[in-house]
Amino acid sequence: MPSTGVAPMTRRHILHLDFDAFFASVEEILDPSLKGKPIIVGAPPERRGVVASASYSARAFGVRSAMPTAQALRLCPQAIILPPRHKIYGEYSARMMAILSEYTPLVEPLSLDEAFLDVTGCKARWGSPEELAHQLQERLAAELGLTASIGLASNKLVAKIASGLEKPRGFVVVPHGREAEFLAPLPAEKLWGVGEVTAGSLHEMGISTIGQLAELPAAQLEARFGRRGRDLHRQARGIDDSPVVVEREEKSLSRETTFAQDVGDPQVLRKKLLVLSESVARQLRRRGLRGRTVKLKLRYSDFKTLTRQVTMGTPTDLEQVIFDQAARLLDKAWDRATQVRLIGVGVTKFDTEESQLSLFEGAGDGRIEKLRRLSQSVDRIRQKYGDEAIRRG
Repeated sequence: MPSTGVAPMTRRHILHLDFDAFFASVEEILDPSLKGKPIIVGAPPERRGVVASASYSARAFGVRSAMPTAQALRLCPQAIILPPRHKIYGEYSARMMAILSEYTPLVEPLSLDEAFLDVTGCKARWGSPEELAHQLQERLAAELGLTASIGLASNKLVAKIASGLEKPRGFVVVPHGREAEFLAPLPAEKLWGVGEVTAGSLHEMGISTIGQLAELPAAQLEARFGRRGRDLHRQARGIDDSPVVVEREEKSLSRETTFAQDVGDPQVLRKKLLVLSESVARQLRRRGLRGRTVKLKLRYSDFKTLTRQVTMGTPTDLEQVIFDQAARLLDKAWDRATQVRLIGVGVTKFDTEESQLSLFEGAGDGRIEKLRRLSQSVDRIRQKYGDEAIRRG
């Protein structure tokens, strides 16, 4: 079982630390001549890329993460486009996590550039939570050359919202007991899970701020949003008992691609599905995992995105099985009058390899065993000669 923070009834001190413009900032360290210039890290527009990170000089022009690169360049034509270097970013992230772990064992990474820390009980060694937070900011700047913004609160929800309010190098403290007061004037979209659809529904109800949301009865929210309504009711009041989880179990593996031009040819989509299914299957086998649920993701030319999934009785790590399921989902879900901009495949609901052996040993399915031997042979060839050494027809 993963380790967790202190019990919810204890007065907690939770930090959320988030590097500022992480990828772009690393690029400035690697090439100091880029300092202060508008930088966009992401694929170029001719590859239908999106912005992975943007320097604050680029953000001043309205450039944001996840924005299509072509749109970003219209806003900031003088921006410098750099391809992502994930290996290097991962090295900086590992150094950050090592530093954080020196201050508390309760560190929960969220991504390469952000993490929660439970610093309850650390005062004897590091001083007050505020002093500890300032130490972290100074040390990360001195040792890594990177600035970070920090939110300090009694829970993860409020700490994460606080860390994003005064970037770059921000430090926002929310005193115990004043969580709801702090959240009240903020847009409802700041709450976890309030995306475009939920925000639209709230606006239809006349709700634009978290404070307005907090005034609604829980029963009214539950009637409109189901179980999610109860969560919204608690979050709007700044209530979050979730612990800081030290070990995060991998929940899913997925791969996706954005086409250079929108695609309406089913054969092209199926070929790409096969390539993506192979990639996901290889990652599953490398991790000793098999999954029961296969997911398909489609994004149309108008940026409308849909996901579909199917859960199987037996978990798999075989590309042919994953592809077969994804292709069936594609046949059912795809509106052929609309061209596809992005397609993706994912697998979730994992079992470990050891727990599944008996499922296949007694299955009597010769096809599965043949597929497994084939996949293992292909893995060995690719491991020795590279991923491009062999391809499926």
